[in-house]
Amino acid sequence: MSSCILTQAELSEIVPGNPYIDHWYEALEQLLPDYDINTPKRAAAFLAQCAHESGGFKFIKENLNYKAASLRKVFPKYFPTDELAAAYAMKPEKIANRVYANRMGNGDEASGDGYRYCGRGLIQLTGKQNYTNFGESLEISPEEVSEYLATFEGAAQSACWFWETNNLNKWADADDVVKMTKIINGGTIGLEDRIKHYEHALHVLGV
Repeated sequence: MSSCILTQAELSEIVPGNPYIDHWYEALEQLLPDYDINTPKRAAAFLAQCAHESGGFKFIKENLNYKAASLRKVFPKYFPTDELAAAYAMKPEKIANRVYANRMGNGDEASGDGYRYCGRGLIQLTGKQNYTNFGESLEISPEEVSEYLATFEGAAQSACWFWETNNLNKWADADDVVKMTKIINGGTIGLEDRIKHYEHALHVLGV
């Protein structure tokens, strides 16, 4: 078995102040070699993107608790009026069901798929299609995936799976943080923070 490129002390330095560092390390030590995240550059890129997406490995479920004004700003397409936004404000389940309806393999708003398959894991895996594909790699159902993503191992493995499926090692090898961010985020939201995490991780890993 190939050994992990990362030590627990290094992980602790890359995501400082995380109270569950031993649990995260236990999961990553097993998983990173399995998904060929096996060079300091690849590990730094992976950990940096995960750290940004999860607030330093602290949040493994998407926060959809938006106020009305935020809904209008963040999701103008789905909340074109103040009245509509007010009806959904601070109701995460309702918000997810509307915003994620009829895409990414989800059913309509009434199906409840939006919330059932909202962003979970270290790299927020979102949508029934992604849950299904990840589940197939482990031979479990999308519903079981939902529960697995709430565990340290599941949250980490879903990120590794997404990384491998989208060939992100290729862009990690090329130092292309922008390309990695676009694949993960669909845009370049948080790019500055991701770069900061990446440079810090490279430094900790001695690159």
